[in-house]
Amino acid sequence: MHVNKTPAGNDTPARPGARAARTRPVRPLLPRRSPRPNRPPTLVLATASAVTAANVYLSQPLLAALAHSFGAGPDLLGAVPMATQLGYAAGILLLVPAGDSGDRRRLILRLGTASTVALAACALAPTVWWLIAASFALGLLSPVPQLVTPLAVALAAADGTDGADGGRAARGRVVGTVQGGLLIGVLASRAYSGALAEAVGWRGVYVCSAVMTLVLVYALRWALPAVPPAGDGSYRAALASLPRLAVHPLVSRIIGSGALVGIAFGAFWTALTFLLERGFHFGSATIGLFGLVAAASALASPWAGRAADRLGRRGALAALIGLVAVGWLLLLPGGSGLWWLIAGVIVVDVGVWGSQAACQTVLFTLDPAVHSRLNTLYFTFRFLGIAIGSLTGSLAWAHGGWPSVVATGMACTLAGLVVGLLPVRGGSAPAGDTADE
Repeated sequence: MHVNKTPAGNDTPARPGARAARTRPVRPLLPRRSPRPNRPPTLVLATASAVTAANVYLSQPLLAALAHSFGAGPDLLGAVPMATQLGYAAGILLLVPAGDSGDRRRLILRLGTASTVALAACALAPTVWWLIAASFALGLLSPVPQLVTPLAVALAAADGTDGADGGRAARGRVVGTVQGGLLIGVLASRAYSGALAEAVGWRGVYVCSAVMTLVLVYALRWALPAVPPAGDGSYRAALASLPRLAVHPLVSRIIGSGALVGIAFGAFWTALTFLLERGFHFGSATIGLFGLVAAASALASPWAGRAADRLGRRGALAALIGLVAVGWLLLLPGGSGLWWLIAGVIVVDVGVWGSQAACQTVLFTLDPAVHSRLNTLYFTFRFLGIAIGSLTGSLAWAHGGWPSVVATGMACTLAGLVVGLLPVRGGSAPAGDTADE
C-alpha cells in the first residue's frame, strides 16, 4: 500500500492513485543562522557603528593641517566640523525614519556607499568651501549607528534562541554592544586621524577612511540577511508621526532625560578643555589624549544595556544617572587635583554613555515598527542637549570658573534623573512591557 509521509513524520494511508503530497518548507521571516546566530551580526553591526561614527569626527584633529594646506584662518576652518555635525543631525532627523518604512539593510548599504563617495570628495577638495560642502554631505550620510541598533535588536529578536520571548532577554546586551562600537569609533577617530595625518597628510586620512568604509559595505553585504520593513507605512507618514511619538508618556520621559543629561555632558567636555589648558597648562596633544580616559565607558555599555533589562527603566536610570551625579562630586575638587579629575571623567563618562544605552534599550521595548523613529527622536534631542550644554559650559566657565561648571552639570544631571524616574501614566503601553517597573 502506498504511504505518504506527513511533515510531522506520521504514516497515513494514501488514496489509490494519489500522488505523494509535496510540502514546501516555510521560510522564516528572518533566517536562523546557527546555534547563536545573533552574535556575529551584532559584532559586525557594532563595527559598522564604530567606522561610520569615526567618519563624523575625522576633521577635528586635522584643523591645523587644513590651515597650513589652504592658508585659511580658524574662523573659517571651524565651519568644517560644524558642517559635519549639522549634516549628521539632519541625517538623523531626515534619513533614520526611513528605516521603519523600508529595508534597513539596503538603506545601510546605500548610505555606506554614498559615504565612501563623500569621503573621496573630502580628500579631493581643492578649496575650503568644497571641503565644507563635502563635510556636510559626509555627516548627512553617516547616521548608520542609529540604523544598525534597531536592526541588531530585530535580528536578535528573530533569533529566539535566548529565550521563549523571542530574544527579549538579549535586547540590552545587543544595544550595549552596538553602543560600545559607536563609542570606540568616536574615541579612536581622534587619535587615528591625528596620528595618520602626520604620516600621510590630511588627504590620506580621508582616503584611508573611504577604503575602510567601502570594505565595511562589502562585509555588511555578505554578513547581513535581507530584512523586511518593520512597518508598512510611507516615509512621509513616518516623518509625520514623529510629534505623536514624542508625546508618548514613556518616550517623552526618555528623550527629556537624555536631553538634560546631554546638556551636562556638553558642558563638561567644553569646560574641561579650558580647565586642562589654563588650569593644568596641558598642550593640545595632551588634551586630545586625555579623552581616551573615557574609554572605560565603552566596556560598561553592554552592562548598562543588560541593567535596563534586569532593573527596568527606573532602576537602571537611577543607577546610571546617579553615577553621573557621583562623578560631578568627584570633579568638584578636580579643579585643582588631577587624580580627582581623572576619576571624575571616568565616572561621568560611564554614567552618561551607560544611561544612553539603557535609554535605547527601554525605547526598544516599544513596537518594533517605530524603532528607527524612536532613535531619531532620542538622538535629535540628545545632540540638541549637547549643543546647548557646550554653550552653557562656556558661559559657566567665563562667569564662575570650574565650580560654576560643576554646579551647572550637577543641576542638569539631577533634573535628568527626576524626569527619567517620573511614573508613566496614560498612553498605550507596549504589550508585555515591564520597562517602567
